[in-house]
Amino acid sequence: MTDEAFARAARTCGDTVYRVAYHALNNSHDAEDVMQTVLLKLYEYKKEFESEEHMKHWILRVAVNESRKLLRSFWRRTSVPLEEWRETAAPKDTEQAEVLQAVMALEPKYRLAVYLYYYEGLSVAETAAAMKAKVSTVQTWLLRARERLRKELTEEREESVHVQPEIVP
Repeated sequence: MTDEAFARAARTCGDTVYRVAYHALNNSHDAEDVMQTVLLKLYEYKKEFESEEHMKHWILRVAVNESRKLLRSFWRRTSVPLEEWRETAAPKDTEQAEVLQAVMALEPKYRLAVYLYYYEGLSVAETAAAMKAKVSTVQTWLLRARERLRKELTEEREESVHVQPEIVP
């Protein structure tokens, strides 16, 4: 697809993609993200479309799929808007709070890999692409992060179990 054809398609279908995504997601920011993702996929699409109608159908199908993908994402299901987050307390479940604290204490490359893979629900390949790293490198980062988290969380639990009670005379 030439740059001119892409620009024309973006102008003619961009608003439609946004509206489809907005109706699916009920959030303007997420709809903009989906629109950008769809247009990026269109730009990277290497095959020729049979017609304008075929291209429009393909774009709408990708918009629906990307919207559904976003709706299914772990992040979307468990996140709270920032305004509401400020009003909520720390996680009531102490285990969740411990895990979150341990994840946030990891080195940035491990923390980001864990976030993208577990919280965003990206595959290892998608995480690698997002981090501009090799798939094998991201697999190693995730393995090391899990080991460090396991060690950290196990030590915390052992410390809380081995606390000596005071002896009352």
